[in-house]
Amino acid sequence: MRRLEDKIALVTGGGAGIGRAICETFAREGAHVVVADIDGDAAKETAEEIVKTNGAASAYTVDITDTDQVKRLMHGIKEAHGRLDVLVNNAGIGARADFRHLSDEEWSKVWSVNLDGTVRCAREAFDLMRSSGKASIVNLSSVMSSKHTRQMAVYSATKGAVSALSRSLAVEYAPYGIRVNTLLPGYVETALIGRYLQNPMVAKALLTQTPLRRFGRPQDIANAALFLASDEAAYITGAALNVDGGMQTTL
Repeated sequence: MRRLEDKIALVTGGGAGIGRAICETFAREGAHVVVADIDGDAAKETAEEIVKTNGAASAYTVDITDTDQVKRLMHGIKEAHGRLDVLVNNAGIGARADFRHLSDEEWSKVWSVNLDGTVRCAREAFDLMRSSGKASIVNLSSVMSSKHTRQMAVYSATKGAVSALSRSLAVEYAPYGIRVNTLLPGYVETALIGRYLQNPMVAKALLTQTPLRRFGRPQDIANAALFLASDEAAYITGAALNVDGGMQTTL
């Protein structure tokens, strides 16, 4: 069963890690995937690999902190496809720093990508998604929106804001046939946190908090994104799905 047959799906941060896994999964399920990433070479590589396996994909270089670039991305999708059925706001960055020494520039940069970038994409995609008739937005939050550790204040704050934004948009966009849901990954083996997991003491401590006793893989998140994007979740909006190996159940 190809659950996204003939759907047009945009994935931000699709050049690597979780984003790439989502792009590849969506393509296998029949979607034409628009791979958007600030790293144009990475976006192009992901799209080319999808095409090599008989999938459909196109690549765009876009910085989601720039409204004009996001508008050009949506215009390109409109010209090529006329609509957008699925938007996955996956692009994000982190900043590990002692809060007392966190600069205004570091704070603003993370907000500009993680929250403001999600806002820009959801806002500028609205007309395209309304044209779909039954569209789905999947926003990537994090287990860190409610479980906290030292030196991650700005990341946790932005992800908590993404979760709140998603609930609001679920209500605001519902009359137009657009569902909005949130994924909250736990610790996933990607470049973003991989360097922390390489520390045996850190890895052991994090696994102790994870009932399933393993770290997530990008495919774990992609599978959950596929469900929320598909018509199987047609009566689900405003939901937050934990994909964290059970971390939210621990103290």
